[in-house]
Amino acid sequence: MSDTSYLDWPFLEDRHRKLKVDLDSWCEMQIFDHDGDVDDLCKALVTRLGDAGILRNCVPAEWGGRSDKLDVRSLALCRESLGYHSGLADFSFAMQGLGSGPISLFGTDEQRNTYLPAVAAGSSIAAFALSEADAGSDVAAMATLAERDCDEFVINGKKTWISNGGIADFYCVFARTGEAPGARGLSVFIVDASNPGLSVIERIETIAPHPLATLSFDNCRVAASAMIGGGGDGFKVAMATLDVFRTTVAAAALGFARRALDEALEYTSTRQLFGAPLSALQMTEGTIADMATEVDASALLVYRSAWAKDCYQARVTREAAMAKLFATEAAQRIIDQAVQLHGGRGVTKGSMAESLYREIRALRIYEGASEVQKVIIARQTYSGSAK
Repeated sequence: MSDTSYLDWPFLEDRHRKLKVDLDSWCEMQIFDHDGDVDDLCKALVTRLGDAGILRNCVPAEWGGRSDKLDVRSLALCRESLGYHSGLADFSFAMQGLGSGPISLFGTDEQRNTYLPAVAAGSSIAAFALSEADAGSDVAAMATLAERDCDEFVINGKKTWISNGGIADFYCVFARTGEAPGARGLSVFIVDASNPGLSVIERIETIAPHPLATLSFDNCRVAASAMIGGGGDGFKVAMATLDVFRTTVAAAALGFARRALDEALEYTSTRQLFGAPLSALQMTEGTIADMATEVDASALLVYRSAWAKDCYQARVTREAAMAKLFATEAAQRIIDQAVQLHGGRGVTKGSMAESLYREIRALRIYEGASEVQKVIIARQTYSGSAK
């Protein structure tokens, strides 16, 4: 049984504690099959998460959600629990929230009514189309253009590393509209997957399979009413959305790390070596102590950031960056230690340790690589010290 003492921390409320119990009960009853076509698996997972009401945490209450606004602590608990049991289930949940996040935070009532209830029900799949081949961490380098033509915008360009690419029903697409230089000249549009001019030109395979694709926009026309927020608001929309969901990346890493620790505890307690359990060796005890300490430190940073966002601050850029940096890097170390403790079984395809080893690597890159988080933390710290 995984440690749950952190649920008593003051960062969480009784509703969060109940949510965690319900999540764990649901996850333990599921069979998470990762064998087969990844598109079909993710579509099925979105349906199951919708049927269970779990996707209601991804949208505000007025449009089918659980909380009046996006509750980061609930999102984090969902990702931690799902990540503990299934990396693909965590992915399917997270992309529903991230993909529709711009609409939840900045959309018009018409946009929210059109898209969010279906996201919560699991009947529509969302995607967040920000990254380009030369504009990943450097959003200001974005080249995709959206040019005004009467009451429409015409979008041309390419987006890549787009999660849910190829299975999404709609995309929140960021493009340059030219109101100002750099990041201040970006806007965001809702583009339905069926929209003429939008095509999937490449599917991207990764070490932990997920639906990932490169999208092409070739004179793709959308109504001016498809813009989220105002012209030039794209960077603000992107950063505010990431301000919510970056903490949840750390929570997913925490779920992976907890599972790795539990797997290591079970294996070392039963594996006999030199006439005694592997757990009796001081070297093993030292490794377990390091793993447990980093799990708790990650949890403190994750739920501090989520609590601060929910309760006090409009922006938690520094706290979210710290949580993501530490939790993802710590999870990589914890999972590597679990693989080492398992020996040959740890690198055997299909083992939980091996699966976690593949799953964790991408979390140190997406939604801002670790190196980018360090830049953010440093700049935020300098800014705070200068006041």
